[in-house]
Order: sequence, then structure tokens, then C-alpha cells
Amino acid sequence: MSAPEIILHHYPSSPYAEKVRLALGLKGLDWGSVDVAVMPPRPLLDPLTGGYRRIPVLQVGADIYCDTHAILPALERLHPEPSLYPGLAPALAEGLTYGLERDLWLAVIGVTVHFAGDLPEAFLRDRKDDYLYVDISHAAMEPDFLRNTQRVAAWTAWLAEALSDGRRFLGGDQAGAVDLAHYHLLWLMRGGERAGSVDRLLGLGPVLGWYGRVAGLGHGRPRTLTAEAALEAARSVEPAPVAGSNAVPESVAAAPGDAVTVTPDDFARVPVRGRLVAVDAGRIVIRRDDSQVGTLHLHFPRAGFTVAAG
Repeated sequence: MSAPEIILHHYPSSPYAEKVRLALGLKGLDWGSVDVAVMPPRPLLDPLTGGYRRIPVLQVGADIYCDTHAILPALERLHPEPSLYPGLAPALAEGLTYGLERDLWLAVIGVTVHFAGDLPEAFLRDRKDDYLYVDISHAAMEPDFLRNTQRVAAWTAWLAEALSDGRRFLGGDQAGAVDLAHYHLLWLMRGGERAGSVDRLLGLGPVLGWYGRVAGLGHGRPRTLTAEAALEAARSVEPAPVAGSNAVPESVAAAPGDAVTVTPDDFARVPVRGRLVAVDAGRIVIRRDDSQVGTLHLHFPRAGFTVAAG
């Protein structure tokens, strides 16, 4: 029996989806592309995710991977070559990029909004009420523009210095997850007609060669897939077996088989309910039984998510 198809649920303007699309390109993979709405409702995605609302979501049969820090390790396990972690321990790369993204995310949005102006009202309301819990309108963000610019400029100066020895990518000759994490933040700020203004503001000239090389990884070989086909792909198989067990029970008030909720601890704090399958140093896995698609395993990264009984 052939392996299930890799399916990415995403929308074109999502920077975190761009990070995953480039990972698929780095590995040269075939994958199914399901377009989703920029904001809920997403009635054909919810049966797979149990209401988890962040994008992207990666699907491999009946295994659903939520958050890029679950998605990239899954791609590495399924398709080890070429590696997403050249010359660097995967756990170290994931830890470094997790800290980078969490620290800079709102500052990057502030710089983006300064040049982009106001976004659609419905989008702003959604992000304020149900996602970021921050008003990201131009008027609300602009008073912090200089502070946000300082935070981002300090980071891009480090990036330029890291590349100043002429290396092609941050890890050397091969691109990896650390490059993708830096790139997608710049990709958001430089989008549309903003590139020249952002480049001048942040002095990005020295890193544009590297930026072009990362962009040149491409997106692999996507094929358009309907949401209905993705549901059928999950319904037609069982989740893959999960090795290991609850390796750190003292930090989780539940045991395998218990009913739990898993919730992001920063943005879009929507709890997903299921039964605990496994927790280890890097991941949380829960089982959901859905009337439309049957049994699913949902995979979350350990960092950035809480597990609660019930």
C-alpha cells in the first residue's frame, strides 16, 4: 500500500505557510494543496483539526500536524533527505527558531502595517478578538513603530553579520529550517510593493543575496486538491502508530487515554479536545474520533501548547 499523500491546508499570504511551502521545496516533494479561508469559518477543515484555527495544517492520511514546529519535524521524519537541519541538531534548530519567531512576531507585524496601511476591517476585528488579541490597525500600531523597528533591525543586523563570511545559507552550503524561519518573517514585511521601503529601513542590502537563494528553493510540486478530497484521504486510513508513551508525567496532569484539551498558550487560544496518546520532550499527540472522518491523531509541538485534563 502506498504512503498517504502529504496535504497542506494553507492560504497564499500566510507567512507560516510560506515557511512550510519552502520546506516542501527544499525536500523536492509532491504534495496536495488545499486552499483555506484567511479566517474562520472553515467548515471542511474543522473535522480534521477539532477547531484548531491556526494555519498552516499538514495532513498525512489521518495524522494531522498543527504548528510549523510539529510540521517540519514530521517532514524530516517522513523524508529525511535532504535534511532540514544540516549541521545542527534538530532540537537546537527548533528551539532557536521557536524563540526567534515568538519574540519578533508582533514587531514584524508592526513594521508591516506601517507600510501596508489598514487591512480589511473584518480581518482586523478577527485578529483582535480571536487570534492575536491585539489591535493591529495602522492607528493602533503606529505609536510603537520606532520600538518595533528597533527590535527588528537588531535581529536583521545579526542576520547580516552571520552571513558576512560569504556563506550561502546560515548553516553553510545547504539551506535548512533556520533559514526558513528567518526568511518568512522578512517575506511578510517585504510583500507587495513594500520591499524597497523595508530594505532601506532595515538596511537589508547585505542579506538580499541569501534571501533570493532561499526563495529559489521553490515550493516543490504541489497539485490542487479539494477540501472534500482531503477529508476522504483521512477517512480512508487509520492514523500511523505512535511510538513511546507519556515520558514526562510530572508535567502533564493526565495519562494516555485520558480526555484532555490542548491549547496554544499565546495566540488563537482555541482548545482542541481528544484523548491523550503520547507526550514526550518535543510533541503532544491526541486522538480524536470524528463522525465525518473517523479516528485521527493530532500532533502538536510541546513548546507553546498546554495540556489540561478534561
